Amino acid sequence: MKKTVLRYGLYGALTITMLFLATWFLLKDSDFASGEALGYLSMIVSLSFVYFGIKSFRDKENSGRISFKKALLIGILISLITAIGFGIIDTIYVKYLNPDFTQTYYNNAIEEMKNTLPTNEVELKLRELESQRELFSNSYFLFAVMSGTVLVIGFIISLISAVILQRK
Repeated sequence: MKKTVLRYGLYGALTITMLFLATWFLLKDSDFASGEALGYLSMIVSLSFVYFGIKSFRDKENSGRISFKKALLIGILISLITAIGFGIIDTIYVKYLNPDFTQTYYNNAIEEMKNTLPTNEVELKLRELESQRELFSNSYFLFAVMSGTVLVIGFIISLISAVILQRK
């Protein structure tokens, strides 16, 4: 089981890293909404290795059988490796490759609020955004949030994969 989890977790981490870097290099001037959509799509594509890892374990190492619990555990562990990989690459990106990202994102969020919200709500949202700004400039917090996002999506994919692939 360890070999399967490590192999497919590393496949997922490598895939999400490559997709992240490709998006950054190829779409540098795209808007934040497109980048966010591509980010979530990259997460889902890289977490597809959860399904393939569970299936590989079931078919090649476990005589074609796997319980829901075991399948879920394998999926979560593969997701965890992928999530850690994404947290690391995202932290490196924000801290070293594009240190202005947080400020640029913040400025964009302010413009979006001004363009979409009524004036009385803008001030309230600006205070809320300002209180979160310091948190998101902390590398450890950013790592936790980005890894956590991938892990939550990975958990959902693990649940679905475990239901589909379980065989007694």
